Amino acid sequence: MRALRVAVVGGGISGLAAAHRLRHLLGPSAEITVVEQADRLGGKLRTAEVGGRAYDVGAEAFLHRRPEAAELVAELGLADELVHPTKAPASIHAAGDTRPIPAHTLMGVPASVEAVRQVLSHEGLRRVAAEPDLPPIRLDGADVAVGALLRERFGPEVGDRLVGPLLGGVYAGRTEVLGLRATMPQLATALDSGVGSLLAAAATTMPAPPQPRVTRPPVFGTLRDGLSTLVERLAEVTKPRIRLGLPVRALIRRGHDWRLEIGPATAPQHLDVDGVVLAVPAPAARKLLADVAPAASRRYAEVEVASMAVVALALPPGTELPERSGVLLAEGERAPDGVPFTAKAFTFSSRKWAHLAGEPVLVRGSVGRHGEAHLLQRDDDELVTAVRHDLAQLTGITAEPIDTAVTRWGGGLPQYGVGHLDVVQAIEDAVAEVPGLAVAGATLHGVGIPACIATADAAAARVAAHVLGRVR
Repeated sequence: MRALRVAVVGGGISGLAAAHRLRHLLGPSAEITVVEQADRLGGKLRTAEVGGRAYDVGAEAFLHRRPEAAELVAELGLADELVHPTKAPASIHAAGDTRPIPAHTLMGVPASVEAVRQVLSHEGLRRVAAEPDLPPIRLDGADVAVGALLRERFGPEVGDRLVGPLLGGVYAGRTEVLGLRATMPQLATALDSGVGSLLAAAATTMPAPPQPRVTRPPVFGTLRDGLSTLVERLAEVTKPRIRLGLPVRALIRRGHDWRLEIGPATAPQHLDVDGVVLAVPAPAARKLLADVAPAASRRYAEVEVASMAVVALALPPGTELPERSGVLLAEGERAPDGVPFTAKAFTFSSRKWAHLAGEPVLVRGSVGRHGEAHLLQRDDDELVTAVRHDLAQLTGITAEPIDTAVTRWGGGLPQYGVGHLDVVQAIEDAVAEVPGLAVAGATLHGVGIPACIATADAAAARVAAHVLGRVR
């Protein structure tokens, strides 16, 4: 009997996690091929050498309180490499001032007036205090834009000064575009249950105060030598056939089997397999599914994407960073010299992560929200100059970097717009009608690493069930 053959299109964390799970499900003799258009594996997990240090220039951490990533790290024998942030607080720069991110909020939505007293104006606080007296919110199962709901209930300040910077940090998006149900599901669930006020809905999501002498588990984690360690270990343990630098041009269904057309259009190669996991961004998925699952393709086309860049700076030994882990910048803020800020966030990595303390001092600036492609059209040197200007205006740090690295992430950050959950359900329903095909990735159920791994596990299980069912 010939070996079982499966292709995974996309070599990011979703694709590699799917290949890993397929290896467990199909056994050591299965031929698992990972096809990746770029010249490297990992997708948005990328560790570069900056100033002689291993430094993540894509995703820098994962949500540790969600189990999928932590469990995969342990399964791969990397638990000893797991590290967590220091207790340095994060901050937001809004209305010309930098303040700690207030506690007792859900992604910036206040659970009490007191929680945001240091961030909002007198008028902003009055609006928050008066919100429970407004007519009750009735979604009736519908989705709404986060920004519109916040303005209606709280006025402009909560969205502009708190929620906008926080959601912008996660999705590189704007509250006017992002939908409530996909980005703040806990809040939507509370409102669906009959809680009629945003203030009260946020309060219901707050965890109980910790018991005396009980330490809460860490929220985030990463790997000491960078998240590329996870990528390398996945490839090493799974042992797929890896084909880099090759775009998949077509996905062709042949009865119960599949053919992938890969490589240059002038000299295409073919890969015949029993099943396919598609773990690529929305624009690529739209193209590849156009013929085999047209309904899914049309829904993928509804998902907009954003681009961004990470500017990594290795600063000289002795550079003093602020006593905080980083700062998020509200949209439209200007520096004291009147120049609009280019960066949307800074991470003071040598403060945030104990393993990155020491020499040199590491800082990364993030540039780019949805609709801000013009900011990324500058060359690398111009981006470094702009980010250094912002850093100086925010912190007073003017030291010349001893090393820099600019990493651009073009079009790969999905925007979870109004109705996103319906879009995803329609995609998955359409794909479910096609035997031997499954989809995974950040477009679906969350942009973080654990969410991507969860979609990979589900996709691998679906394809493995099809493949194994055919040989029994």
